[in-house]
Amino acid sequence: MRYKRILVTGGAGFIGSAFIRYGLRHFSGLEKIVNLDLLTYAGHEKNMEAFLHEPRHIFVRGDIRDRPLVKNLCKKHGIEAILHCAAESHVDRSIQDPAIFLESNVRGTFELLEAARDANLHFHHVSTDEVYGSLKSGFFNEFSSYQPNSPYAASKAASDHFVRAWGKTYGLSTTISHCSNNYGPCQHVEKFIPQMIHNCLKGMPLPVYGEGINIRDWLYVEDHAEALWLILDKGLSGEVYAIGGETQMRNIDLLHCLIDRFATRLSQDPASLRQLITFVKDRPGHDFRYAIDCSKIKKELGWTQRHTLEEGLEKTIAWYTK
Repeated sequence: MRYKRILVTGGAGFIGSAFIRYGLRHFSGLEKIVNLDLLTYAGHEKNMEAFLHEPRHIFVRGDIRDRPLVKNLCKKHGIEAILHCAAESHVDRSIQDPAIFLESNVRGTFELLEAARDANLHFHHVSTDEVYGSLKSGFFNEFSSYQPNSPYAASKAASDHFVRAWGKTYGLSTTISHCSNNYGPCQHVEKFIPQMIHNCLKGMPLPVYGEGINIRDWLYVEDHAEALWLILDKGLSGEVYAIGGETQMRNIDLLHCLIDRFATRLSQDPASLRQLITFVKDRPGHDFRYAIDCSKIKKELGWTQRHTLEEGLEKTIAWYTK
């Protein structure tokens, strides 16, 4: 492996914990993962159960904006690369309180970049396709122009630009990845798929924005984790990689698919669950469609998705119902 000692930010969160689980399970040459997480609402010790006591994993509760702490961790543990997952990520929350997104996603990234620059580390930034705005046709790729439409997307776009600038101005080794909508175990219940599963379990309304016709490209989180490890190991400094599920679906169609699988697993009547579907007022600035062309990472790094949407939903429903 190129990097054997890695600092992961947000490793108690959804994508960060999946990244750590995957690495510890698949790479015997990995020496140490230092997991820095503040354990806010989106980070949970429960997400770390599979590796909390793994000798190669060290958990540190702390703030990514605390540059002295980050610098000390990098020096103490001989860190070679930072994998930056920590972020405020829920669009609705960003509309209600954009200031925390500025603090966490922009200032937090800045402080981490400065710590990485001081220690001359590689820095990988986990970003989102939402920085590109909304698609009418075609696909996002590594050369798509930035047109963020929500405070969340704007904060991630700003952090992307900081990462690029630190590479160009200071010669810091950096890579950036943009992913489509992730789903899978350990995702916060405020996100669409876990919220629908949770509400099905509780017999609560299934709220769908507008008419449910917004289109998303769905990526199983373990496939995303594998892509991130490939980028760390084989990615070229200064490059950007798009990671997509290549599974576009309207929100309402995804919900019907999820209901069918949920009902089969729990021996329930799908028709009664469908009666819980409630259409609600659309989100301000709601992007209509996302879709990613991930041919670059497939061709250059040999990555591919290992889960179909059906397989991923089965695993996700099983985890949440358990």
